[in-house]
Amino acid sequence: MQPLIDELKLLWHQGVETYDISTKQNFRLRAALMWTINDFPAYGMLSRWSTAGKLACPTCMEDTKVFTLKHGGKNTWFDCHRRFLPMDHEFRKNSSAFMKNQTDYEEPPSVLSPEEIWNRVRDLPKVAESPLPNKIPGYGVTHNWTKQSIFWELPYWKHNLLRHNLDVMHIEKNFFDNLFNTVMDVNNKTKDNLKAGMDLKEYCRRSELYLTYLNNKIQKPNASYTFTLDERREICQWVKNLSMPDGYASNLYRSVDMKEGKLMSMKRHDCHNFMESLMPIAFNALPDRIWKPITEISLFFKELYSSTLRVENLTYMESNIHLTLNKLAKNFPLGFFDIMEHLPIHLAQEARLRGPVQYRWMYPFERIIGKCKRTVKNRSRIEGSICEAYLAKETSYFCSYYFGHNVPCLRNKPNRHDDGGSNDPTAPPFSIFNQPGKGGPKSSSKRILTEKELESATTHVLLNCPEVQPYYSYFVGTYGQNAVYPRFSKWFREFVHNPANGIYDQFMHDIAWRPDPRVKKISRYCVNGYKFHTEEWSKGKKTNNSGVWVKGEGDVDYYGVIQEILELEYSVG
Repeated sequence: MQPLIDELKLLWHQGVETYDISTKQNFRLRAALMWTINDFPAYGMLSRWSTAGKLACPTCMEDTKVFTLKHGGKNTWFDCHRRFLPMDHEFRKNSSAFMKNQTDYEEPPSVLSPEEIWNRVRDLPKVAESPLPNKIPGYGVTHNWTKQSIFWELPYWKHNLLRHNLDVMHIEKNFFDNLFNTVMDVNNKTKDNLKAGMDLKEYCRRSELYLTYLNNKIQKPNASYTFTLDERREICQWVKNLSMPDGYASNLYRSVDMKEGKLMSMKRHDCHNFMESLMPIAFNALPDRIWKPITEISLFFKELYSSTLRVENLTYMESNIHLTLNKLAKNFPLGFFDIMEHLPIHLAQEARLRGPVQYRWMYPFERIIGKCKRTVKNRSRIEGSICEAYLAKETSYFCSYYFGHNVPCLRNKPNRHDDGGSNDPTAPPFSIFNQPGKGGPKSSSKRILTEKELESATTHVLLNCPEVQPYYSYFVGTYGQNAVYPRFSKWFREFVHNPANGIYDQFMHDIAWRPDPRVKKISRYCVNGYKFHTEEWSKGKKTNNSGVWVKGEGDVDYYGVIQEILELEYSVG
């Protein structure tokens, strides 16, 4: 890390001479490190605040109420979130739904400023000074510092409000795994096991979930937050029959295990989609007191992943997540609440300071790492194999700039749903006839439009042609908006072909005539990088791209399903 820090210091103090291609001049480039993007274990390595143990939360730090389960033997953040609620909230005085015989009127932990944190770490040994892993006195009790992070050498680091990101991607993935495996009662992965039942009797008043003994065997009662085997298989069958848009998610059919009634080997993006879109639907058979907080968690992450964030919404989300986690604590076992169920408390606050998560999550880095791993050919020399493949790719990409535009290479690789690329120079100058797009299959059938369909198609083409807009505005000003669909196409045809109006543009004359009533039926069409197909074409397929959305005027939007894709032909000359 030291070479990186030295370069960052150089970029801050002196800068480097850089050439600006737009102004054709050199300028002094300066740069600063805003924050690091990392998963939670790497957070501990970079910040040097250990993310293990009772003090794992780098925001709450030592001001936490984490304890170790007597039978489970693991740290739990159960009943650590009532302190975040308003002082007059009913949950604070509840002594039966959370830890038995305990109320909670403590203040939430205060967040230290960067200067306060610097005063704590300024005297700690640096990694280069003390390479041996000697624990600092008080470690795990009053603090979790292991060393002084090398980033504190940067002159501006002590003024950054947030220096390291909590990775939303991994937090959501781990939260989903705990929640899904517990509700689906997945063997060896659920948090509701025998030790959890023993801890429940130790700390909570939930007599209906206490372990019982029958014929010298321990019996664990079925919890209201878990599904039976038949219910789990019903959910798995629903997942198998799902048909989602192309590119939205991988084929979840391959993750279904009908025998055990579970989903396995789900990728991070699959968990992301299930958490935000499918979980409220899949778990709607649960009681409302359990389903509602699960739905609130789903909506929380969905709002957090929005490309546009509003401060007032984030403030509401921050107060709402406090209540949601306490609702979960009233129903789920103690072992369910590990550090990943606690960290969402701080995500909305970080979003207010850093903006949308798309600029600071791990998805792009995970994809790059995955690509690098797939280039490994010699497993005894992994690093060298990755470097060799990377250099070969960079070299070939650089050389591709000397190729002609018609030479296929990585730089001009067509889109997955190629729509034909640039506009056709031989096409008519009217914009509506010069749009990239590609349909199929080639052996398409034909049919004849009815008079009503033909009139509707003609009007639709005219209304979406910018060159016709002046005539459209004149018509609406003269006859009104209600006369557009019944009369506009006929009026436009008569108006354009009237010699007294002085319109001599041949293309305007051609478009004024209606298209050929014999149209070609197309099953699928690619445009703007997206693929659309008819509802009939999607039957029996794992993807469905027949749904469309059209932005209407004002707050009125239109949704529909594509029944037909028709190709219109106009006569020229």
